[in-house]
Amino acid sequence: MALIALEGLGFGYCGREALFRDVSLTLDAGERVAVLGENGVGKTTLLHVIMGLRVARSGRVCGFGESYQSEDDFMRLRQRVGYVFQDPDDQLFCPTVIEDLCFGPLNLGHSHEQALQQAEDILARLEIAHLRDRVSHQLSGGQKRLVTLASVLVMQPEVLLLDEPSNALDRGSRERLIETLLALPQAMILVSHDDDLVDRLATRRVRLASDGLHEAM
Repeated sequence: MALIALEGLGFGYCGREALFRDVSLTLDAGERVAVLGENGVGKTTLLHVIMGLRVARSGRVCGFGESYQSEDDFMRLRQRVGYVFQDPDDQLFCPTVIEDLCFGPLNLGHSHEQALQQAEDILARLEIAHLRDRVSHQLSGGQKRLVTLASVLVMQPEVLLLDEPSNALDRGSRERLIETLLALPQAMILVSHDDDLVDRLATRRVRLASDGLHEAM
């Protein structure tokens, strides 16, 4: 059973022609699929459609044996699929790192003690426990990226969607991020213009065009 299955997805902004159409893709356990393509072709938009943040014109998003159409459907999907935004500032909104990490588990109804333990565990796992009490928006770009990843992983997703994960990182931060991602068990769909990251991380590549997804070398 595919973790994610896109069936003939099409999307276009209101009053405009389709940005893309007939997009089909399956993501199986252990896969890390890189979605490539020119700027403006709709790669980030495709991730938004998968998460139900934008509504497809046609086709459907499936996965885990279900089809997702309504907002209630996608709320269930978001409990199993974690999305790491291109800009960490779009994802970090609490005063401190530990509060950002506790927010998701608390929102799912976990106790404060449970949420705190989950947050502490993931900080230790990513070797960023020293950032625990730092103000999120005062972190460096590389630190923010790792904290954003931690805020998603604390929810224990089965799939990760990564949008330009190495964007604006210095060499050291970028290398640490790649090593962290390589060590994770989750299946992934990643959008990136970073050829080296794609070479090291992706198990399969597809290229997005207006007429769908095509296998890429």
